[in-house]
Amino acid sequence: MEKKKERVAIFIDGRNFYHSTKRLERKGFEISLEKLVSDLVGSRELVTVYYYNALLDKEYDLRRYEEHNKYLDSLRKIPKFKVVLCDWRKIIEKNGNVRYDIKGDDVYLAHDLLIGAFDNLYDIAIIISGDADFIPVINTLRKRFKKKVGNGFFRRTSSYKLRKACNFSANLNKIIIKLNQKE
Repeated sequence: MEKKKERVAIFIDGRNFYHSTKRLERKGFEISLEKLVSDLVGSRELVTVYYYNALLDKEYDLRRYEEHNKYLDSLRKIPKFKVVLCDWRKIIEKNGNVRYDIKGDDVYLAHDLLIGAFDNLYDIAIIISGDADFIPVINTLRKRFKKKVGNGFFRRTSSYKLRKACNFSANLNKIIIKLNQKE
């Protein structure tokens, strides 16, 4: 009897992913999220990929807004990818500079992790984030639902405690370098 393939769901903190990959792109590396996901999944079965982010402010920078929407649309076209849009909070600093924070992305990600475990939609969850705030959810997934949890991380934005809370971790910098050498 053939052994059933483990089912994998991937949960991506889009802002963390974007800023981490921009550094690599500036060094000349090509980033293919589809190839990265394929490498992480390996011979297992991909169930879904969730990508959490927010639309940019069109009035603040129209060019970046259009580029970002084009990128999100390209992700939506990839089979099994789901873009989850969160909210932006515009912050005007005392010196007049404007910055934005994504609101709700961690909660949506944690919610989808738990619902997926509760509904038994996956055997392995891979979280692409460096945020240690996910540790309580990871502990629940592992103890209560007996799920395996991995952490895909970028060296500069990684929490050691998050990696230690998981069953395994994968250095995405190394995977991207390897994928670029194959091309």
